Amino acid sequence: MEFDSGSAELNQRIAEWLRWDKNEKTLEEVRELARRSEWKVLGDRLLQRLTFGTAGLRGVMQAGFNAMNDLVVIQSAQGLAKYLLQCYPSAEDRSRGVVLGYDGRYNSKRFAELSACVFLHENIPVWLYSRTVATPFVPFAVLELKCLAGIMVTASHNPKEDNGYKVYWTNSAQIIPPHDKNIQTSIMENLEPLESSWNLELLLSDKLNDPYDQMVELYFRKLQANVPQPFIRDYNAASPLRFVYSAMHGVGYPFVVKAFECARLPAVVAVPEQRDPDPEFRTVKFPNPEEGKSSLVLSMQLANETGCDVILANDPDADRLACAEKDAKGEWRVFSGNELGALLGWWAIRCYREQYPDRSLSDCYLIASTVSSKMCRSIANVDGLNFIETLTGFKWMGNKSVELLSQGKTVLFAFEEAIGFMFSPTVLDKDGVSAACHLATMACYLRATSNQSLADKLNELYDIYGFHCTLASYHFCYEPPVMERIFKRIRNMGPARDAQQDENYPQTVGAGRFKIADVRDLTTGYDSSQPDGRAVLPTSKSSQMITFSFENGAVVTLRTSGTEPKIKYYAEMCAQPGQRDWNGSKATLREMVDCIVEELLQPKENNLTPRSD
Repeated sequence: MEFDSGSAELNQRIAEWLRWDKNEKTLEEVRELARRSEWKVLGDRLLQRLTFGTAGLRGVMQAGFNAMNDLVVIQSAQGLAKYLLQCYPSAEDRSRGVVLGYDGRYNSKRFAELSACVFLHENIPVWLYSRTVATPFVPFAVLELKCLAGIMVTASHNPKEDNGYKVYWTNSAQIIPPHDKNIQTSIMENLEPLESSWNLELLLSDKLNDPYDQMVELYFRKLQANVPQPFIRDYNAASPLRFVYSAMHGVGYPFVVKAFECARLPAVVAVPEQRDPDPEFRTVKFPNPEEGKSSLVLSMQLANETGCDVILANDPDADRLACAEKDAKGEWRVFSGNELGALLGWWAIRCYREQYPDRSLSDCYLIASTVSSKMCRSIANVDGLNFIETLTGFKWMGNKSVELLSQGKTVLFAFEEAIGFMFSPTVLDKDGVSAACHLATMACYLRATSNQSLADKLNELYDIYGFHCTLASYHFCYEPPVMERIFKRIRNMGPARDAQQDENYPQTVGAGRFKIADVRDLTTGYDSSQPDGRAVLPTSKSSQMITFSFENGAVVTLRTSGTEPKIKYYAEMCAQPGQRDWNGSKATLREMVDCIVEELLQPKENNLTPRSD
């Protein structure tokens, strides 16, 4: 095929694609774009590559090196396989193999099978789940089978057009530096697909095994052991509570059913339209329970019809959990991730004390990401535990957990505000299945022992540990240069340049009413609260993240998403125990956030689209 894009580099990339791709659909996609001289489109798709971000690889499914497709998956698997052999050169290590899982999205199973073929060709045994699984079952299998690595093919709660490739390292936590960069380098050194990489007949190899039955049985045995047996016997089995459950068109339903069975919880009432995997996600605009009431419309209808008081919903790969509860007025309250984090953090301590009444809490840890509520820190301070803050993303909390466990510490709970919860280190990643089981058990316990709802318990925790109110939302921004411009402007808004730093951050918002005490910029590494002006947490120039601490106790973080075209903001006001003007705290925080959005993000000037609900 003859063509000339006017760019030697683009010509080379087009030629490589036409030579390497053996998927007729995506091959024809590039051919047709070249025939129509769509050089701008081809440049966007072929001159950049998907790289490992917050959650591994994630992108739209279409032709191009900057998207998810057969060729990019093969290249990624080839790079990962070579890197594993470099890190683990002995035949004994190689025999430990890798584990692969996939969700119910379009192409997920095929991407997992193509990856399996790459590893089998390198004589690396493969544990490939024979059917769709919840994401937590991949890191769980890495840990239990002592594998070299794990791959989960999923785009979690992204739109139906997307897919992704999440990689877990030998310690069963998601990859962090330097592995992500080293794998990317290895991918670039192994771009040309081997003939064998396309050969699905390799799936007949005796080095391919299905871990499904073994891992499912073991997972639920360990989950059951993590729930105090008196709670199962005395509260769950006899509870009058009923729970509506939505799998959000994903893979969670059979696992949540099994979780409830093993904890003797009442059987869930499943939303039938959303119960089974459906790659079209037909009933929701976004298959993301984090969106709140807009994603739970069918759940609320079913709960109203069946008299259920609590709704539980997973995202499509079942590593996140949302919860809503009907209040005394019959209105539905959707809990935020921060509120659920407070409840589950308290519950993790309650369960630990029940199971180990003679043990001190001094070696126990609660963990949260830096953009999540500090409520767990307040609980830890009062109750004598340890609290650790990490960067955003469970990859950091998982790896911090590995480090603590290796020191003989006890990790009780980790969470992030994006409804991700790790209840015990059985899985070193967020797990929506175990979280559903523990949250339901907590609800049954509260009803039986104190006739409290989840909302009642949350208010009690605020009384004891101090009221924490949070606001978190986002604006869509589809142009990366605009994101860059917004954050560059924020770094140069101050009234006078400080000779000690390159940037010049704002000192107030709201026409001087809200004074900023400290600024931490994890993009540049600056932190005004540190004596040397350097941030303690790791920094990254590849994403934007600035945190403002205000004199009135509010903390507000602005950051770009690692997986979606969004600028996110997270705000929290922390009151002291006994401080009772909760509505005043909420109103002040709302006013501050409105000022920050208008003054710093400038949505109108930058053509930003607010969250729909």
